[in-house]
Amino acid sequence: MNRLIKSIFMISILFLLVSCAKKVGMKDENAAIIIKTDSVRIITSANQFLKNDPIPLTNFSCERSLGTKNDFYSEGDYWWPNPEDPDGPYIRRDGMSNPGYFKEHREAMRNMSIQVASLVAAYKITNEKKYADQAIKHLYAWFIEPQTKMNPNMNYSQAIKGICPGRGVGLIDAIHLVEPARAVSVLNKLNAIDKKLYTGLQSWFAELLEWMNTHEYGIDERERKNNHGTCWVMQAAEFAKLTCNEEMLKYCIDRYKTVLLPNQMSMDGSFYMELERTKPYGYSLFNIDIMATVCHILSDENENLFAFKLEDGRGMELALNFIYPFIKDKSEWPFEQDIMYWDEWPVRHPALLFGGFSLKKNEYIDLWKVLEPLPKSQEGLRNFPVREPVLWIE
Repeated sequence: MNRLIKSIFMISILFLLVSCAKKVGMKDENAAIIIKTDSVRIITSANQFLKNDPIPLTNFSCERSLGTKNDFYSEGDYWWPNPEDPDGPYIRRDGMSNPGYFKEHREAMRNMSIQVASLVAAYKITNEKKYADQAIKHLYAWFIEPQTKMNPNMNYSQAIKGICPGRGVGLIDAIHLVEPARAVSVLNKLNAIDKKLYTGLQSWFAELLEWMNTHEYGIDERERKNNHGTCWVMQAAEFAKLTCNEEMLKYCIDRYKTVLLPNQMSMDGSFYMELERTKPYGYSLFNIDIMATVCHILSDENENLFAFKLEDGRGMELALNFIYPFIKDKSEWPFEQDIMYWDEWPVRHPALLFGGFSLKKNEYIDLWKVLEPLPKSQEGLRNFPVREPVLWIE
């Protein structure tokens, strides 16, 4: 009986959501595909998040941080105590996450990102104000309220004991600010956010974008050749879109064409630097998801970056052709298995959805529909920053 009631409830939600989607003008075929596939999960999650108060990073502190209580702090994942010198500088073990590192700020940011995106996604497809209001509480606590807001920099991210107080690669922790930035834009477009608050949020992200382009850590991350460089462009592009920074948007388009593609992609469409890692499958999926999000953010009616190719044929179409068979059937993966979290993947990768829509590849969209929506572990979620695709479809 309980199972029957639950089934009836879920069907009722689905009919309600489709009706609401029509009322708010979401007639686009791509949006309809996402709503039909993902709406029950979105609403179920958002209803749970209605009960949660914001938990800003100022709720946690680490004595090893050199920053203030408002500064984001994290420690390098793959750095461990040296058995031969336990009190000395840490040593690196690639792909092996140290369970003892300080991760509370990371988890707080990720939880905020998940909740804000879910709540705004629910608002977008139902037009119920309670979801937008709850998301705004989190945004205000994290980016506006002086006592709890995060400072708009990443000066103390991925520190290493005995080596450095922060690093350029630490900027990658801020990939979980990309979907909240998108959520702010959606709230504004749907007239669901106060203009003063919207302007304040724009100012915060503009400051972070300025830091990314002027601080030595931001510049260091920008110049990295592997997925870190891809993440820099994704962050810069979405923050530039929110803050109406046309110059930066043009810069990101150029960087995709002249730096990311020629430096990262092999002639078969793989990412050779990701294949050299101890988790080649997970890193390959991560990088193509980020690169696809870059293309999605930066494409418009004048140019589809998914269709862009270098003279030698390298481009997103080639990359998706390479990875698609191994998402469809992971057992066909011809390289080493990942040393950790092999079972996390694949899930509903945004590369399949964005690429399927842009390149009109129905097989990509069909595969996306049947995969698990999200990774199950915290480590999986850490490497999956685009979780609510309905926010990304105009």
